[in-house]
Amino acid sequence: MSTGEKLIQIAIYVLIILLCLSIILPFLNIFALSFNSGKDAERGGIYLWPRLWSIENYKEVFSSSNIVSAFGISMFRTIVGTLASVFLTAMAAYALKRKAMPGVRFFTMLIFFTMLFSGGIIPYYLLLKDLHLTNTIWVYIIPGLYSAWNLIIMRTFFQEISPSLEESARIDGYNDFSIFMKVIMPLSRPVVAVIALFNAVGHWNDWFTGAFYVRESNLRPLSTLLQEMLTRADALRNTLEQAAGSTQYEMLDKIQVTGNSLKMATIIIVITPIIMIYPFIQKYFAKGVMIGSVKE
Repeated sequence: MSTGEKLIQIAIYVLIILLCLSIILPFLNIFALSFNSGKDAERGGIYLWPRLWSIENYKEVFSSSNIVSAFGISMFRTIVGTLASVFLTAMAAYALKRKAMPGVRFFTMLIFFTMLFSGGIIPYYLLLKDLHLTNTIWVYIIPGLYSAWNLIIMRTFFQEISPSLEESARIDGYNDFSIFMKVIMPLSRPVVAVIALFNAVGHWNDWFTGAFYVRESNLRPLSTLLQEMLTRADALRNTLEQAAGSTQYEMLDKIQVTGNSLKMATIIIVITPIIMIYPFIQKYFAKGVMIGSVKE
C-alpha cells in the first residue's frame, strides 16, 4: 500500500469516527439531561453525564392517566399497521413486477403520480370523515396501508429474482399465491426488513394523526400524548414567568421539571423501543438499503 493510499485510508477512518461521534454525543447529552433535574439543567454545563441525578422528568411523563392506553395504542398500530402494510404492499409489488399483466404500465404511472401530487389536508380529512375513520383506531391503520415509495422499492427487488424459480414452482403445481408466499417472500427478507422498519418507525413516531383526526383522549397514541404534555408544560411555565407576584415566583422555584428536561425524557422514551428492535434486523437492513444501487 502506497503512502497516498494510507493517507486516504486514515482520512476515511477519521471521517467515520467523526460521523459516529456526531451521532453518539448528542444522544448522550439527551440522556444526561433527561436524568438531570430540570431546574439545575437550566444553569447549563451538562454534556455527557448528569450533574444532579433525578427521575422527576420520567415521573412526570408516566404520571398521565392515559399513558398505559397510549402505549397500547402505539403498540397496536405499529404491529398491526406494519404487518398489514408490508404484506399488502408486497402483494401489489408482486403483481406490478409481472410485465405480462394487462395495464401494468398504466397502474405503475398512476401509483407514481401519487408520489408527486396530493389532494391536500382538508380533502384528506373530509375523505376520512366520509369513510367514518375519524375518531377510530382504524384511522391509524387503513390510510397508511400502501406507500407508493415502498411499493416501487419492493417491485424493484422482486424484479431481480430469477424468473426460473417461478417457472420451476409452476411445474410443481404452485399457483400465483403459493409462489408469492413460498418462493418470493422467503427470498425477500432484506427488502421486507427495510420496509417493515420504515413502517414501524413511521407508525411509532406519528403524532399528527392522533392530534388532528382523533378527539377521544383514550385513542391517542404515545407520541401524541407526549407532544401534548410538552405543550402543556411549556404553557404552564410561560404563564408563571409572565405572572407577577411573589407567590408565582415561589411556585416557579418549586418546579423541578422544565419543558426542555421533559422533552429530553420524552425523546428517550420514544426512541428506546426502536433502538431495541434494530439490532435484530440490522443484517437484513444492510442488504435492503442497497436495493437497486448496483446493476449487473
